[in-house]
Amino acid sequence: MFVTNISLGSVGIGLLDTMRILTGSEAVNASHEYIILEYRLPKALSAIMVGCGLSISGLLMQTLFRNPLAGPYVLGLSSGSSLGVALLVMGSGLLGSNLAVFAQSKYAVVLAASLGSFSVLLLVMATLWRVRNTMAILIIGLMIASFTSAIVSVLSYFTSAEDLQQYVFWSMGSLGRLDWQDLGILWTLLMMGIFIFLYLLKKLNAFLLGEEYARSMGVNTKRTRFLMIVVTGILAGSITAFAGPIAFIGLTIPHLARQLFSSGNHFILLPAILLIGSLVMLLCETIAQLPGSSFVLPLNAVTSFIGAPIVIWLILKKQKLIF
Repeated sequence: MFVTNISLGSVGIGLLDTMRILTGSEAVNASHEYIILEYRLPKALSAIMVGCGLSISGLLMQTLFRNPLAGPYVLGLSSGSSLGVALLVMGSGLLGSNLAVFAQSKYAVVLAASLGSFSVLLLVMATLWRVRNTMAILIIGLMIASFTSAIVSVLSYFTSAEDLQQYVFWSMGSLGRLDWQDLGILWTLLMMGIFIFLYLLKKLNAFLLGEEYARSMGVNTKRTRFLMIVVTGILAGSITAFAGPIAFIGLTIPHLARQLFSSGNHFILLPAILLIGSLVMLLCETIAQLPGSSFVLPLNAVTSFIGAPIVIWLILKKQKLIF
């Protein structure tokens, strides 16, 4: 799927030529080498990292809240990023000319999204130390999302059509904005999240039977909840900042892994979601770029087209309504 994703696009490149370029051999066509190394390869690697990061975040949230509908953005992180970008893009007209130009740059958008997500994460973390009920944290996250969405709606009503269009394009999600430097940052954060996940593996299995059971097994539930939310914040927040909000991946992949491997054991689910998340994200990106066409579909639309039917199918199968 990785090689297929790289070989397909508006310019068709054969699989053999793609493999030759990826292995460092001399390319038959110099333009093909530039297209693959500077555009398609970073985008394919981005798809793998995004798929892995969102899948880990979704699994952590479903385990923490013991709710199959929980996803990586259930704490309001995506809404916080959206609010940061909305304030930057839609409020750029109120800034001076120099600041307005900076507001249009990619790194300004990434910074605004990161600050918005980090602010929501800090608010959730402050709540975590005062509230013991996990469901209360879930409700607070949903209310934060609703509040920030209301602010974005008000800003959208008063902003210009050009600024509103820029915000809408960001909210559709795209992997084409990441360069090699961005990939280095995202890779570092992904490895950090995976290492913390590995440290929590045994504790996560205890959480499946509830916090009281985990506490009886000697698990420090408060610290474990803290680390689970931190990992989700790091992964989901950074991915949203660089690629925009990507729907359904974090919600769908853990369900799919549980069904395919018939297990809730996190020792099995971790490699399963990393593999399935990468494959599904590469598939969505391949479909989004419409091979043979110059048009590109919104990535969020493609993930929703694929993710929503999978979730419905999994629920119906679990209820034994279909075979």
